Amino acid sequence: MGKVILTGDRPSGKLHLGHYVGSLKNRVLLQEDTNNEMFIMIADQQALTDNAKNPQKVRESIIEVALDYLAVGLDPSKSTIFIQSQIPQLAELTVYYLNLVTVSRLERNPTVKSEIEQKAFNQSVPAGFLVYPVSQAADITAFNATHVPVGDDQKPMLEQAREVVRDFNRIYKTETLIEPELMLPPKGQGRLVGIDGKGKMSKSLNNGIYLSDSADEVEKKVMKMYTDPNHIRVEDPGQVEGNVVFTYLDIFDEDKEKVAALKEHYRAGGLGDVKIKRYLNEVLQSLLTPIRERRKEYEGNEDYILEILQAGSEKAEKIAAQTLDDVKTAMGINYFK
Repeated sequence: MGKVILTGDRPSGKLHLGHYVGSLKNRVLLQEDTNNEMFIMIADQQALTDNAKNPQKVRESIIEVALDYLAVGLDPSKSTIFIQSQIPQLAELTVYYLNLVTVSRLERNPTVKSEIEQKAFNQSVPAGFLVYPVSQAADITAFNATHVPVGDDQKPMLEQAREVVRDFNRIYKTETLIEPELMLPPKGQGRLVGIDGKGKMSKSLNNGIYLSDSADEVEKKVMKMYTDPNHIRVEDPGQVEGNVVFTYLDIFDEDKEKVAALKEHYRAGGLGDVKIKRYLNEVLQSLLTPIRERRKEYEGNEDYILEILQAGSEKAEKIAAQTLDDVKTAMGINYFK
Protein backbone atom coordinates (compact mmCIF):
# COMPACT_ATOMS: atom_id res chain seq x y z
CA MET A 1 0.00 0.00 0.00
CA GLY A 2 1.36 3.43 -0.96
CA LYS A 3 1.71 6.52 1.16
CA VAL A 4 -0.90 9.25 1.37
CA ILE A 5 1.12 12.41 1.90
CA LEU A 6 -0.20 15.77 3.06
CA THR A 7 2.00 18.84 2.96
CA GLY A 8 1.63 22.53 2.27
CA ASP A 9 2.46 26.12 3.12
CA ARG A 10 0.87 29.18 4.69
CA PRO A 11 0.52 31.78 1.91
CA SER A 12 2.54 34.74 3.11
CA GLY A 13 4.21 35.78 -0.13
CA LYS A 14 6.66 34.33 -2.60
CA LEU A 15 8.64 31.24 -1.58
CA HIS A 16 12.39 31.34 -1.00
CA LEU A 17 15.35 28.97 -1.05
CA GLY A 18 14.57 27.90 2.51
CA HIS A 19 11.23 26.53 1.30
CA TYR A 20 12.95 24.84 -1.63
CA VAL A 21 15.52 23.08 0.55
CA GLY A 22 13.11 22.28 3.37
CA SER A 23 10.19 20.92 1.37
CA LEU A 24 9.68 21.80 -2.30
CA LYS A 25 12.58 19.79 -3.70
CA ASN A 26 11.48 16.74 -1.72
CA ARG A 27 7.84 17.13 -2.81
CA VAL A 28 8.82 17.01 -6.47
CA LEU A 29 10.68 13.76 -5.82
CA LEU A 30 7.79 12.30 -3.82
CA GLN A 31 5.22 13.04 -6.52
CA GLU A 32 7.23 11.06 -9.06
CA ASP A 33 6.71 7.87 -7.05
CA THR A 34 3.46 6.41 -8.37
CA ASN A 35 2.92 4.65 -5.04
CA ASN A 36 2.43 8.04 -3.38
CA GLU A 37 -0.77 10.08 -3.39
CA MET A 38 0.18 13.71 -2.80
CA PHE A 39 -2.07 16.42 -1.34
CA ILE A 40 -0.51 19.89 -1.23
CA MET A 41 -2.52 22.47 0.69
CA ILE A 42 -2.26 26.23 0.51
CA ALA A 43 -3.21 26.95 4.11
CA ASP A 44 -5.00 30.28 3.74
CA GLN A 45 -7.21 29.78 6.80
CA GLN A 46 -4.11 29.41 8.94
CA ALA A 47 -2.64 32.52 7.30
CA LEU A 48 -5.80 34.42 8.21
CA THR A 49 -5.29 33.70 11.91
CA ASP A 50 -2.87 36.62 11.99
CA ASN A 51 -3.98 38.40 8.80
CA ALA A 52 -7.73 38.54 9.33
CA LYS A 53 -7.77 42.31 8.72
CA ASN A 54 -5.90 41.97 5.45
CA PRO A 55 -7.44 39.09 3.47
CA GLN A 56 -6.34 40.65 0.17
CA LYS A 57 -2.73 39.98 1.16
CA VAL A 58 -3.58 36.32 1.67
CA ARG A 59 -5.42 36.10 -1.65
CA GLU A 60 -2.47 37.59 -3.54
CA SER A 61 -0.08 35.27 -1.74
CA ILE A 62 -2.11 32.23 -2.82
CA ILE A 63 -1.33 33.02 -6.44
CA GLU A 64 2.35 33.64 -5.66
CA VAL A 65 2.68 30.33 -3.83
CA ALA A 66 0.89 28.44 -6.61
CA LEU A 67 3.22 30.02 -9.18
CA ASP A 68 6.24 28.89 -7.19
CA TYR A 69 4.79 25.38 -6.90
CA LEU A 70 4.45 25.11 -10.67
CA ALA A 71 7.85 26.72 -11.22
CA VAL A 72 9.74 24.12 -9.18
CA GLY A 73 7.99 21.29 -11.01
CA LEU A 74 4.98 20.32 -8.93
CA ASP A 75 2.53 18.83 -11.41
CA PRO A 76 -1.25 19.16 -10.84
CA SER A 77 -1.73 15.91 -12.75
CA LYS A 78 0.42 14.11 -10.17
CA SER A 79 -0.29 16.13 -7.01
CA THR A 80 -3.61 17.49 -5.75
CA ILE A 81 -2.99 21.18 -5.06
CA PHE A 82 -5.86 22.83 -3.20
CA ILE A 83 -6.89 25.79 -1.04
CA GLN A 84 -7.70 25.08 2.59
CA SER A 85 -10.65 27.47 2.88
CA GLN A 86 -12.41 25.81 -0.05
CA ILE A 87 -12.83 22.60 1.95
CA PRO A 88 -15.61 23.44 4.47
CA GLN A 89 -15.36 19.99 6.07
CA LEU A 90 -12.01 21.00 7.58
CA ALA A 91 -13.65 23.65 9.74
CA GLU A 92 -16.30 21.23 10.99
CA LEU A 93 -13.72 18.58 11.82
CA THR A 94 -11.75 21.21 13.73
CA VAL A 95 -14.78 21.98 15.90
CA TYR A 96 -15.21 18.32 16.86
CA TYR A 97 -11.50 17.86 17.58
CA LEU A 98 -11.36 21.00 19.74
CA ASN A 99 -13.47 19.18 22.33
CA LEU A 100 -10.67 16.65 22.73
CA VAL A 101 -7.93 19.20 23.46
CA THR A 102 -7.48 21.45 26.50
CA VAL A 103 -6.43 25.09 26.35
CA SER A 104 -3.44 24.33 28.58
CA ARG A 105 -2.26 21.63 26.15
CA LEU A 106 -2.39 24.11 23.29
CA GLU A 107 -0.51 26.70 25.32
CA ARG A 108 2.23 24.14 26.05
CA ASN A 109 2.81 23.37 22.38
CA PRO A 110 6.43 24.52 21.80
CA THR A 111 5.80 25.60 18.21
CA VAL A 112 2.76 27.67 19.16
CA LYS A 113 4.62 29.25 22.10
CA SER A 114 7.54 30.14 19.86
CA GLU A 115 5.40 31.70 17.16
CA ILE A 116 3.31 33.66 19.68
CA GLU A 117 6.54 35.12 21.03
CA GLN A 118 7.91 35.78 17.55
CA LYS A 119 4.77 37.65 16.51
CA ALA A 120 4.67 39.59 19.80
CA PHE A 121 0.98 38.85 20.45
CA ASN A 122 1.45 39.16 24.23
CA GLN A 123 -2.06 38.81 25.72
CA SER A 124 -3.81 39.46 22.40
CA VAL A 125 -3.41 36.02 20.84
CA PRO A 126 -6.17 35.41 18.27
CA ALA A 127 -8.15 32.33 19.28
CA GLY A 128 -7.77 30.96 15.77
CA PHE A 129 -4.00 31.17 16.07
CA LEU A 130 -3.94 29.36 19.40
CA VAL A 131 -5.98 26.43 18.09
CA TYR A 132 -4.29 26.00 14.74
CA PRO A 133 -2.59 22.73 15.85
CA VAL A 134 -6.12 21.32 16.02
CA SER A 135 -6.94 22.77 12.62
CA GLN A 136 -3.81 21.08 11.34
CA ALA A 137 -5.02 17.77 12.78
CA ALA A 138 -8.22 18.22 10.78
CA ASP A 139 -6.21 18.93 7.62
CA ILE A 140 -4.17 15.77 8.07
CA THR A 141 -6.96 13.37 8.98
CA ALA A 142 -9.44 14.67 6.40
CA PHE A 143 -7.37 13.13 3.62
CA ASN A 144 -6.39 9.98 5.53
CA ALA A 145 -2.77 11.07 5.38
CA THR A 146 -0.35 8.34 6.41
CA HIS A 147 2.74 10.55 6.19
CA VAL A 148 3.34 14.25 6.80
CA PRO A 149 6.66 15.88 5.83
CA VAL A 150 7.67 18.47 8.44
CA GLY A 151 10.76 20.26 9.69
CA ASP A 152 12.13 19.80 13.20
CA ASP A 153 10.31 22.92 14.39
CA GLN A 154 6.97 21.42 13.37
CA LYS A 155 7.37 18.09 15.15
CA PRO A 156 5.27 19.24 18.16
CA MET A 157 2.43 20.07 15.77
CA LEU A 158 2.38 16.59 14.30
CA GLU A 159 2.59 15.00 17.74
CA GLN A 160 -0.48 16.96 18.78
CA ALA A 161 -2.30 15.73 15.68
CA ARG A 162 -1.33 12.17 16.60
CA GLU A 163 -2.74 12.75 20.09
CA VAL A 164 -6.05 13.90 18.59
CA VAL A 165 -6.23 10.76 16.46
CA ARG A 166 -5.50 8.46 19.39
CA ASP A 167 -8.00 10.21 21.67
CA PHE A 168 -10.72 10.21 19.03
CA ASN A 169 -10.32 6.53 18.24
CA ARG A 170 -10.18 5.60 21.94
CA ILE A 171 -13.16 7.70 23.04
CA TYR A 172 -15.42 6.62 20.21
CA LYS A 173 -14.12 3.03 20.08
CA THR A 174 -13.27 3.23 16.41
CA GLU A 175 -10.39 3.02 13.97
CA THR A 176 -11.79 5.76 11.75
CA LEU A 177 -8.78 8.08 11.92
CA ILE A 178 -5.28 7.20 10.74
CA GLU A 179 -2.34 8.15 12.94
CA PRO A 180 0.13 9.88 10.61
CA GLU A 181 3.85 9.26 10.54
CA LEU A 182 6.47 11.98 10.56
CA MET A 183 8.64 12.52 7.48
CA LEU A 184 11.73 14.64 8.24
CA PRO A 185 13.72 16.30 5.44
CA PRO A 186 16.78 14.42 4.18
CA LYS A 187 19.96 15.11 6.13
CA GLY A 188 21.28 18.59 5.38
CA GLN A 189 17.92 19.78 4.02
CA GLY A 190 16.39 21.27 7.14
CA ARG A 191 16.16 24.93 8.02
CA LEU A 192 18.25 27.17 5.79
CA VAL A 193 20.08 30.05 7.43
CA GLY A 194 19.43 33.51 5.96
CA ILE A 195 22.04 35.45 4.02
CA ASP A 196 22.81 37.50 7.15
CA GLY A 197 23.67 34.40 9.18
CA LYS A 198 21.43 35.56 12.04
CA GLY A 199 18.57 33.12 11.77
CA LYS A 200 16.57 30.98 9.41
CA MET A 201 15.68 32.43 6.03
CA SER A 202 12.38 34.25 6.36
CA LYS A 203 10.39 37.11 4.91
CA SER A 204 10.06 38.81 8.29
CA LEU A 205 13.86 38.98 8.70
CA ASN A 206 14.36 40.21 5.12
CA ASN A 207 17.24 37.78 4.69
CA GLY A 208 15.97 35.54 1.91
CA ILE A 209 16.70 34.70 -1.70
CA TYR A 210 13.38 34.13 -3.46
CA LEU A 211 12.77 31.59 -6.19
CA SER A 212 11.45 34.39 -8.40
CA ASP A 213 14.33 36.82 -7.78
CA SER A 214 15.99 38.12 -10.93
CA ALA A 215 19.57 37.15 -11.74
CA ASP A 216 20.72 40.61 -10.62
CA GLU A 217 18.81 40.38 -7.34
CA VAL A 218 20.33 36.99 -6.57
CA GLU A 219 23.83 38.25 -7.31
CA LYS A 220 23.40 41.32 -5.10
CA LYS A 221 22.16 39.18 -2.20
CA VAL A 222 24.99 36.68 -2.57
CA MET A 223 27.55 39.48 -2.55
CA LYS A 224 26.08 40.73 0.75
CA MET A 225 26.29 37.32 2.42
CA TYR A 226 27.80 36.93 5.86
CA THR A 227 31.20 35.22 5.77
CA ASP A 228 34.04 35.39 8.32
CA PRO A 229 34.28 38.91 9.83
CA ASN A 230 37.92 38.27 10.75
CA HIS A 231 38.89 37.39 7.18
CA ILE A 232 40.07 40.91 6.35
CA ARG A 233 42.72 40.25 3.71
CA VAL A 234 42.79 37.61 0.98
CA GLU A 235 45.94 36.04 2.41
CA ASP A 236 44.41 35.67 5.89
CA PRO A 237 43.23 32.20 6.97
CA GLY A 238 39.42 32.09 7.04
CA GLN A 239 36.83 30.23 9.07
CA VAL A 240 34.41 27.96 7.24
CA GLU A 241 32.15 27.15 10.19
CA GLY A 242 29.33 29.68 10.42
CA ASN A 243 30.29 31.11 7.03
CA VAL A 244 27.02 31.37 5.11
CA VAL A 245 28.68 31.09 1.69
CA PHE A 246 30.11 27.69 2.54
CA THR A 247 26.85 26.62 4.20
CA TYR A 248 25.09 27.27 0.89
CA LEU A 249 27.81 25.58 -1.15
CA ASP A 250 27.46 22.47 1.02
CA ILE A 251 23.74 22.39 0.25
CA PHE A 252 23.49 23.55 -3.35
CA ASP A 253 26.75 22.58 -5.07
CA GLU A 254 26.74 18.99 -6.30
CA ASP A 255 30.53 19.08 -6.85
CA LYS A 256 31.45 18.10 -3.28
CA GLU A 257 35.13 17.61 -4.12
CA LYS A 258 35.39 21.19 -5.34
CA VAL A 259 33.66 22.49 -2.21
CA ALA A 260 36.08 20.52 -0.04
CA ALA A 261 39.03 22.00 -1.96
CA LEU A 262 37.65 25.53 -1.59
CA LYS A 263 37.26 25.02 2.16
CA GLU A 264 40.84 23.82 2.49
CA HIS A 265 42.11 26.79 0.46
CA TYR A 266 40.02 29.27 2.48
CA ARG A 267 41.23 27.89 5.81
CA ALA A 268 44.84 28.10 4.66
CA GLY A 269 44.51 31.63 3.34
CA GLY A 270 44.81 33.03 -0.16
CA LEU A 271 41.15 32.72 -1.15
CA GLY A 272 39.06 35.89 -1.04
CA ASP A 273 35.40 36.22 -0.08
CA VAL A 274 34.52 37.89 -3.39
CA LYS A 275 35.81 34.89 -5.35
CA ILE A 276 33.84 32.31 -3.40
CA LYS A 277 30.73 34.50 -3.55
CA ARG A 278 31.02 34.73 -7.33
CA TYR A 279 31.29 30.94 -7.49
CA LEU A 280 28.24 30.51 -5.25
CA ASN A 281 26.35 32.94 -7.47
CA GLU A 282 27.08 30.68 -10.47
CA VAL A 283 25.79 27.66 -8.55
CA LEU A 284 22.56 29.39 -7.49
CA GLN A 285 21.93 30.88 -10.92
CA SER A 286 22.20 27.39 -12.42
CA LEU A 287 19.53 26.19 -9.98
CA LEU A 288 17.20 29.18 -10.18
CA THR A 289 17.27 30.03 -13.90
CA PRO A 290 15.00 27.15 -15.04
CA ILE A 291 12.68 27.75 -12.05
CA ARG A 292 12.50 31.45 -12.89
CA GLU A 293 11.79 30.70 -16.56
CA ARG A 294 8.98 28.22 -15.76
CA ARG A 295 7.43 30.78 -13.43
CA LYS A 296 7.34 33.34 -16.23
CA GLU A 297 5.32 30.91 -18.36
CA TYR A 298 2.46 31.10 -15.85
CA GLU A 299 2.74 34.70 -14.65
CA GLY A 300 -0.08 36.95 -15.78
CA ASN A 301 -2.47 34.02 -16.22
CA GLU A 302 -4.27 34.08 -12.90
CA ASP A 303 -7.37 32.44 -14.39
CA TYR A 304 -5.37 29.34 -15.30
CA ILE A 305 -3.82 29.19 -11.83
CA LEU A 306 -7.27 29.43 -10.25
CA GLU A 307 -8.56 26.66 -12.54
CA ILE A 308 -5.82 24.36 -11.25
CA LEU A 309 -6.61 25.26 -7.64
CA GLN A 310 -10.36 24.86 -8.16
CA ALA A 311 -9.96 21.41 -9.71
CA GLY A 312 -7.68 20.34 -6.87
CA SER A 313 -10.05 21.76 -4.25
CA GLU A 314 -13.04 19.95 -5.74
CA LYS A 315 -11.18 16.64 -5.65
CA ALA A 316 -9.98 17.27 -2.10
CA GLU A 317 -13.47 18.20 -0.89
CA LYS A 318 -14.93 14.87 -2.00
CA ILE A 319 -12.39 12.99 0.10
CA ALA A 320 -12.82 15.29 3.11
CA ALA A 321 -16.62 14.91 2.89
CA GLN A 322 -16.32 11.14 3.19
CA THR A 323 -13.99 11.47 6.18
CA LEU A 324 -16.36 13.89 7.88
CA ASP A 325 -19.23 11.47 7.32
CA ASP A 326 -17.18 8.65 8.86
CA VAL A 327 -16.27 10.85 11.85
CA LYS A 328 -19.89 11.83 12.51
CA THR A 329 -20.95 8.20 12.23
CA ALA A 330 -18.30 7.16 14.76
CA MET A 331 -19.48 9.92 17.11
CA GLY A 332 -23.13 8.91 16.69
CA ILE A 333 -24.24 12.29 15.37
CA ASN A 334 -25.18 11.30 11.83
CA TYR A 335 -28.80 11.65 12.94
CA PHE A 336 -30.57 11.14 9.66
CA LYS A 337 -28.77 8.06 8.43
